[in-house]
Amino acid sequence: MKATPAPNMQRRRLLAAGAAGLAAAGSGGLLLPRAARAAAYPERPITFICPWPVGGTADQSMRALCQVASQALKQSVVLENRAGAAGMIGARAISQAKPDGYTIGQIPISVTRFSQLGSLPLDPRSDFTYIARTSGQTFGIAVLANSPFKSLREMAAYAKANPGKLTYGHSGIGGATHVGMEEFAQAAGIELVSVAYKGGSAALQDVIGGQVDMLADSSSWAPHVESGKLRLLATWGEQRTPRFKDTPTLKELGYEVVVEAPNGVGAPKGLDPAVEQTLRAAFRDAVASKEFKQVVARIDAPVMYLDGPDYQRYVAAVYDHETQLIQRLKLKEMLQKG
Repeated sequence: MKATPAPNMQRRRLLAAGAAGLAAAGSGGLLLPRAARAAAYPERPITFICPWPVGGTADQSMRALCQVASQALKQSVVLENRAGAAGMIGARAISQAKPDGYTIGQIPISVTRFSQLGSLPLDPRSDFTYIARTSGQTFGIAVLANSPFKSLREMAAYAKANPGKLTYGHSGIGGATHVGMEEFAQAAGIELVSVAYKGGSAALQDVIGGQVDMLADSSSWAPHVESGKLRLLATWGEQRTPRFKDTPTLKELGYEVVVEAPNGVGAPKGLDPAVEQTLRAAFRDAVASKEFKQVVARIDAPVMYLDGPDYQRYVAAVYDHETQLIQRLKLKEMLQKG
């Protein structure tokens, strides 16, 4: 017959078993609490960093997206504007945040350019977790309604005869509006003077005020074109925009330049896969929502959705294209000159 352990011995064994269980929870057992945390995500509001000023087209589309995504996530998604350096201040803040899913934001596609120009110390192909590509932008060149230029050809002819005389406002050196305009200038064989701003809305005000000759921006110009205050000379998409169907594209006019610069949502690298899946599902629903489509239609931002993994592959392809563009436009030298 097996002897029954003394009461003290039984107590010691129970304590030892409890200690072993705690030790397991402190090492390999962390997998269970982490999974539980991911399943409960999100448990508090999420900060969404928008790298552009309040009121611009990117700000408007991202606010609409956050509002719908918050419904799917059942938590507030609070947009925080961190403008400057052509969107790179906000992009860097996203990359440096804790990868817990509580700091996400808009990643401008120009991270593929600025990382190679040395002003963003990271590799966008591997240093973000990509959630969704959302919508594109309708870029264009606009002038005041009383400008002597009735068409892009007239403006280009004047610029060719008067190199360095015409100015244009844009949202930052090396950004999509700056590089797109310089691509056009190179294709047209003209020399323009760029004037950099922190965002398109500030550039717009100076064009309306007559301090700058032209505006290169996404569709902040749209309501002013419709009101008759501005004249739209050309858009930069693959096709004409339905809202301004009488305005030709650069490509139509013989310049092989197409700029769409789609917006996307991302997070720091190292995000828990379960949290990533939750965010991808929420933003997939948000992009497909009626509310988001109404806002982007109003600001001429075509829906260009890609899920996270496809978006990451797109970023890698754009990175390779930017390598060639930087060399062709001599952007490093341009950036050094300011």
